[in-house]
Amino acid sequence: MVKLKPMSEGMVRIPSGCAISGMFSRNGKRFSGEDIIKSIEIMHDRSNGLGGGFAAYGIYPEFKEYYAFHIFFDDIEAQRRCEAFLDKHFEIAHSSEIPTRHVANITEQPLIWRYFVLPFTSHYISKMDEREYVAQCVFTINSDYKGCFVFSSGKNLGVFKGVGYPEDIARFYMLEDYYGYCFTAHGRYPTNTPGWWGGAHPFSLLDYTVIHNGEISSYDANRRAIEMYGYKCALLTDTEVIAYIIDYLHRKKGLTMQESAWVIAAPFWQTIERMPEQDRALHQYLRMAFSALLINGPFSIIVGFENGIMALNDRLKLRSMVVGEKDDMVYIASEESAIRIIAPVLDKIYAPMGGEPFIATLNGTEDGYGSI
Repeated sequence: MVKLKPMSEGMVRIPSGCAISGMFSRNGKRFSGEDIIKSIEIMHDRSNGLGGGFAAYGIYPEFKEYYAFHIFFDDIEAQRRCEAFLDKHFEIAHSSEIPTRHVANITEQPLIWRYFVLPFTSHYISKMDEREYVAQCVFTINSDYKGCFVFSSGKNLGVFKGVGYPEDIARFYMLEDYYGYCFTAHGRYPTNTPGWWGGAHPFSLLDYTVIHNGEISSYDANRRAIEMYGYKCALLTDTEVIAYIIDYLHRKKGLTMQESAWVIAAPFWQTIERMPEQDRALHQYLRMAFSALLINGPFSIIVGFENGIMALNDRLKLRSMVVGEKDDMVYIASEESAIRIIAPVLDKIYAPMGGEPFIATLNGTEDGYGSI
């Protein structure tokens, strides 16, 4: 009789690995990062230490009108070159090193700085709108300035990420000292891409942040399509393309978040054919107009955006995701345990169906832009 060796942690691929969690106050009530740390830490075994990160909205009220650039630098020389670019294109209201503490498990960290900036009006007026100008500057830095990486660029929000387990990344950045109305968290288990500081989740552009559990089998097609619209995918992971697709559909094309979700996880054609006429016409248009932006493969994602949060599974629901609600609070996680540890008693808890977006917005606001 052959005696099987016991499995050891790290010796087997976990195809459903990665942990995602999010919490959001519909009233805009600001709370500390302590709860999101508890939520992601209980899912420790879904990660392997090669990436962890957080997005936090509402944390910079004193600079809420400025774009908050969080930037990794390889060295002082890279920082000097990047700051020369920033000085040329932006008014810099404040800059500082992002506060961190020593954590034994976090090593080889880059220089990590933040800059609160506004573009000089004369640089973009009559050529492009302000947010497009900022996005193009981010792409320029990330593609043309070696050793520099802008990993967060929205207003009144910040991304904090790196190589390590998410709870260690949280302690490293002292996330418990930040207060916001929305937090998302990710614990990474990379299967096809390297673990590096820029490749940790969330991925962000302007006010959009994305965390993702799964794999995009349509990545090459999606990447080629989105790069035709001026985006540059150079961060060595498939999740990057989701952030750019969301930005393109919601900001540039003016779709609502729900309509954007219907592009990313479009209903099957046979489902569309059974819809009432008005709904059928809309879904037919979305599938034909944005066919190259349909994402195939197993995934669950949480998208943060200005005034809201969205959770979405692939059409077959091949990755787990649970939503809980208590009073004005919304909780989203890969596992129910990650919600119950911070909200043991809930008003409701459920698992959205595949391809069915769950969207929550601040009271008095709507789902982004107007419908097409």
